[in-house]
Formats: sequence, structure tokens, C-alpha cells
Amino acid sequence: MLGLKLATDPRWVNIAEKSIDEILTDHAYCEQKATSNCITLVVRYPEFEQMVDEVTAVAAEEWGHFRKVLKELKKRGYKLGRNRNDNYVVKLREFKIKGDSRLKGFIDELLIAAMIEARSCERFRLLSLHINDPELKKFYHEFMVSEAGHYTMFLDLAKLYIEHDYVKKRWEEFLIFEAELIQTIEYRGDRVH
Repeated sequence: MLGLKLATDPRWVNIAEKSIDEILTDHAYCEQKATSNCITLVVRYPEFEQMVDEVTAVAAEEWGHFRKVLKELKKRGYKLGRNRNDNYVVKLREFKIKGDSRLKGFIDELLIAAMIEARSCERFRLLSLHINDPELKKFYHEFMVSEAGHYTMFLDLAKLYIEHDYVKKRWEEFLIFEAELIQTIEYRGDRVH
């Protein structure tokens, strides 16, 4: 469904499980950053009214997710650790079209958001299937479903504002770039991306 060109090795879960406090911390910050990104889209591109309506709702949902992950951290006796740069997201942002039309820049922002949601969905699916902790299996299944909905929403919004063929072509470029990126960035078991 996601169309990612390179799947995460399921053994990532074994590494992640050994540092679940770090995964939960990173996950919390991913939700916080997703909230911030939604707010930024609304502030930068208010002329796209349907996007404003849909993304505003997602911003509230993402903040709720942050609170849910924070609660899970505390329940397990962990504290919210320090935020770290997400090199995956930084590199995706570098692939954004620069100096072209405002519309194409906006579309790239939507596609970047879709890509982040797709990769998160894929990783949460792996956790929901393979982690040993039954509570975390359910926890991550719920997040997987949510991320899948966000992924499709961002793609659908892109198709609403520009020709479908352009979105299809640009999305394919993002998929290829992202697969190469996954192969080149450091493979960490203590991070979602």
C-alpha cells in the first residue's frame, strides 16, 4: 500500500526493543514535530483552504499522540529524553524543489509529510507485529493505522491542488530518493527514522 521502494529489515525491531525508552522518546518528538509541521503548513499556505481544514485537525491529533507517547513513557518509568536531529527528515527536506513556483514548493511540502508518515507507518507496523510486549503491539498498531491515514491525506491533498500526473511523477522521484537515503543514513535502532 505504501509503495516504499526499500522495506525496513524486520530485525530493526529486535534492536529497537533493546532501547524501547529511546524509541518512545524519539517517537514522542516525531509526534511533536509532526504537530509543528502541520501548524507551519497552515501558517505558510493559508490560501489552500481544504488543506487548512484537514491539516488543522491532524495537528490536534498529532499533539494528542505526543501526549499519549509521553504517558506511555511515564507509565514505564522513563522520562522524556532529549530531542535529537532527525537526519532522515533533514535530508528529505533538502530534496524539496527550490526556486520554482510557490505551488510546487507547497506540493513538495505535502509530499515530504506523506513520505514521513509512510515510513513511520511502516516502522510502526513492524513494531506492532514483532515486538514482544503485547501492550506495545496494540499501542503501535493504533499508531500505524493513524499514520496510514495521514499519509493518504497528504497525497490526496497534493492531487487536489495540482495535476495528478505531476504528483505521480514527483512522488516517484521522492520514493527513489528516499530509498537511496535509507541506504546511506546511519541505521539506528533507537530512532523511528
